[in-house]
Amino acid sequence: MADAVVQLRCGVKNDDWGKKGKQSMAAQLWSQTPGTDEIDESKHYSEMWMGTYPSNPSYLLSTGEQLGDYIKKNPQLVGKSVLDRYGPEIPFLPKILSFSKALPLQIHPDLKLAEKLHKQDPKKYGDSNHKPEIAVALSKFELFAGWKPLKDIQALFKLKPLEQFVPNNSSTFDDETLRKACMSLLSAPPTEVSATIKELQSLPESQFGAYSYIPGLLDRLNKQYTDRDNGNLVAALLMNYITLGPGDSVFVPADSIHAYLEGDIVECMARSDNVINTGFCPRAERDSVELFGQALTFVPHDTQGALLPRRKSDKGSQGRTDVYAPPISEFSVLVTTLGAGEMETHKAILGPSLLIVTKGCGEMKIPGNKTVELKKGYVFFVGQGVALDFGTEKGLAVYRAYAE
Repeated sequence: MADAVVQLRCGVKNDDWGKKGKQSMAAQLWSQTPGTDEIDESKHYSEMWMGTYPSNPSYLLSTGEQLGDYIKKNPQLVGKSVLDRYGPEIPFLPKILSFSKALPLQIHPDLKLAEKLHKQDPKKYGDSNHKPEIAVALSKFELFAGWKPLKDIQALFKLKPLEQFVPNNSSTFDDETLRKACMSLLSAPPTEVSATIKELQSLPESQFGAYSYIPGLLDRLNKQYTDRDNGNLVAALLMNYITLGPGDSVFVPADSIHAYLEGDIVECMARSDNVINTGFCPRAERDSVELFGQALTFVPHDTQGALLPRRKSDKGSQGRTDVYAPPISEFSVLVTTLGAGEMETHKAILGPSLLIVTKGCGEMKIPGNKTVELKKGYVFFVGQGVALDFGTEKGLAVYRAYAE
């Protein structure tokens, strides 16, 4: 009979926006699994992936078998509801991300567009699924997500350097006007981008109203991607600039504009790796502005709308477990935080889950009177219908993504 709880060895990525060496929480957690390579201080470590996505799959630590293959051989592990909807698969993809500069300005296509793009170019768009996602801060987390309120954007575009980017025939400033203005900013040639940024930075901060941070933020982005990157203008002028503390979270729907700026996060998304990029990356790596503009949605239109609340979960019987539950069916994420000597029980979940220890150490008891050691960085797949008991002498933090 297949084990319902197995420890995993996970993959890591080395994008140049990642943090270097041991500064990266993704690297710290990834390196703790027995048999994993040591951290190379000369390398950037951007992402640690957990799950079954084929481009960076997880493996059973005990046998080396791919987790995806293990589940296909033992489909009962995902539970009837998940099996009926998604097949013998984990319908979500958790990651640890660590970034020291802005990730590409991006959206993830919705289901309809993902199917179309995958059919047209399966090499670039490797699946036909959408990719709504959440991000939970593990450290100070700075990001751009969604749009500023329309009236605020309209006021900013009355500044002399920006008047040229508003359509001449716009009697009202609505979402369609915003779409055209955004595409105009993204289409501007590098010299025009640079000149516009310089003109904006020459204005008194008072002219930016509540957004007096914009000139300083443009300077910061210029140093990361030069003053010729169109993403600088779109992010600083149009998008919500948000700073979160550990435990705070955002939800990014499919087709919602976002760019993560700096920090360490737990990220979880529907099982997809599709992305459309138009800024904060070399021009050769950017996708069509036309495609990006057509795909854009305009939710949320303020900072509050981007935030995802953290609530108490009834999955924890001792009251020490919270849940991040986005308005989608593919996943939710539990977080259990224990102090020295504390315990918690997770009631049985009727679907698959992936669990990572982000802090501390302890133990996990599973059915069959078996006790598993927990250490920072350890990752486990947990099949459906398994209750888990957690205990620690020194303190412990566990994130657990699941579907039912």
